[in-house]
Amino acid sequence: MAELSNTIRVVGGYNKDAYTYYPVLIVGAGESGIAMGCRLREELGFDQFRIFDRQSGMGGTWWINRYPGVACDVPAIFYSFSFAPNHRWTTFHPPGPEIIKYLQYVCDKYQIVDKIQLNTDVKELRWLEHEEVWEVTLVHMVPGTGDLSEKERRQRVVEHGESSVYLRHEIVRAKMIASAVGGLVEPNSWPESIPGRENFKGDIFHSARWKQDVDLEGKDVIVLGTGCSAAQFVPLLTKSPYNAKSVTQIMRSPPWVVPRDKPPFGKKAWEKWSPTLFSKVPGLARFFRTVVFLATELQFYQLFLGKEKNIKARKQVEAELLDHMKKAVPKKYHEILTPDYGVGCKRRIFDANWFPGLNDPNIELTTQPLTSIQPRGVTLGPGRTYPDLKNTNSNAPVEEIQLPADIVILANGFDLTTFMHPLKVSGKEGKLLQDVWDERGGTQAYMGTAMDGFPNFAIIFGPNTATGHSSVILASENMVNYALKLMKPVLDGDVKTFEVKKAAEIAWTNNIQEELKDTVWMSGGCHSWYKNEKGWNATAYPRSQIDFSLKCMFPKWQDWDFQYTRKGILKQRMRKVVGYATLAAAIIGAYKIRNDIGAFSRLPDVLWHYIRYGMLGILRIVNRGVDELQSKI
Repeated sequence: MAELSNTIRVVGGYNKDAYTYYPVLIVGAGESGIAMGCRLREELGFDQFRIFDRQSGMGGTWWINRYPGVACDVPAIFYSFSFAPNHRWTTFHPPGPEIIKYLQYVCDKYQIVDKIQLNTDVKELRWLEHEEVWEVTLVHMVPGTGDLSEKERRQRVVEHGESSVYLRHEIVRAKMIASAVGGLVEPNSWPESIPGRENFKGDIFHSARWKQDVDLEGKDVIVLGTGCSAAQFVPLLTKSPYNAKSVTQIMRSPPWVVPRDKPPFGKKAWEKWSPTLFSKVPGLARFFRTVVFLATELQFYQLFLGKEKNIKARKQVEAELLDHMKKAVPKKYHEILTPDYGVGCKRRIFDANWFPGLNDPNIELTTQPLTSIQPRGVTLGPGRTYPDLKNTNSNAPVEEIQLPADIVILANGFDLTTFMHPLKVSGKEGKLLQDVWDERGGTQAYMGTAMDGFPNFAIIFGPNTATGHSSVILASENMVNYALKLMKPVLDGDVKTFEVKKAAEIAWTNNIQEELKDTVWMSGGCHSWYKNEKGWNATAYPRSQIDFSLKCMFPKWQDWDFQYTRKGILKQRMRKVVGYATLAAAIIGAYKIRNDIGAFSRLPDVLWHYIRYGMLGILRIVNRGVDELQSKI
């Protein structure tokens, strides 16, 4: 069809059903979406794509998370794109604003800024079987409202009307879709089981939607959660410029806390010399990146598998971490900060400030649950969430207490019940992607990238691709490169559609779920967001990143169905003809040489004669094959 070209164009002119057509449409302008855009441009020399994101700035999770102390907990030299290294990080673990600047620099370098359309929500994707394209519903939003959570947007619509959030709807079409929707998108809301929120006179907000205009000075602050974000911002709240009067942090169960990696040669020397050395010494930055990568891979093989030697290694690491904890925090916290599950079962906290911060007399840590909230206070208890109440030897408090509260900060994670939420995806025969996942037992995708029944659709950083030990940027890059291998023949005009085979997808998923049983995520004895209440783990990859990288480099093409164009069919047949002709020429040439090799002195002339003979034979066979194919096609 005419509209299936490789250029962005408007189809339909002034007609009411006119639409814009995109050869490639990317959902999300976070790290994965940026990587996809850059690699399309660099690897395939293709720039006819558009990246849509509901937020008001590029950067994904780094754009939206602006809480105090937000920073990378992976060494930045490894938390950056391999195709766009940054040799001038100011610190070993740079803060969020510096990562945003890096991502903006990458967009500038690869000239994709004009390809990103912000404040635009991709609401629905629908596969049109007859046209073999995706119909995409876009919602243009009031600038800035895309930074709100879905629940906040719904509330604003109720209070101020649809136009306070949404400006207009638009229907576009795309030949191929790359979904770069992040997993940690929608923050968990207020726990419905806790009464009294409507009466609270202070501010309540999630750390992923930090209210910059809220003044903490002299306030009593309650923090729900002890994940990675809370570990970064809680120690800062009682210090300048925030100067909170008190902070009470409520913990459901303790995380394993690992001392954050220190840079080689110390912090000051690293910050002073690494930018210059990495910029001036060829290969040095790549060497350090490789060392970090190999160290994390070694850690995977040591800690995350379920063999006896791994269990033994975990016990040793756990003993070291407990010793570190007991030296770092007051004795009153030793019991509640001693996990009862294997290290690695939940996401570890790589800490520089949280444990030291617990020595602040104005910061209190407790495992008593928040049971109600009043206009100017909260009730904790009776009871506790850790250790178990059945543990009669525990000294952890259980008595009900009343605390003053001016501000409540939720650091209780994200809504992970529905992958790609709230995006609606309908494939062949109108089947919803979520319904297919429900029918098959849980969220899944072949190579974390594709589902049968959803042609020309690639998920970047999809199900079962997260790691508990490595850089998510590495995993995203691998999937981007894998998706490009699928997209290239379509953009070359050789293929109309690509789709993974159903049998291959099911076999892949069954194998992943089976292998996960022998990892710490499933056997470590914890409750985590890696798996749902049914025990289905749609998050973790049960093998190393070396393994995943190799699988992305060398696809199993037999697991895929390709619908070829006439041009593609001709190329396929030509390859076969050339292959058969080459084999035939080699056999004929070898036979001739054998019969005419009597005089060794003539060997060079004989070889050259029959090499030419073989090549001419190939050309004659190819010409006959081309004539025959052209008459048939």
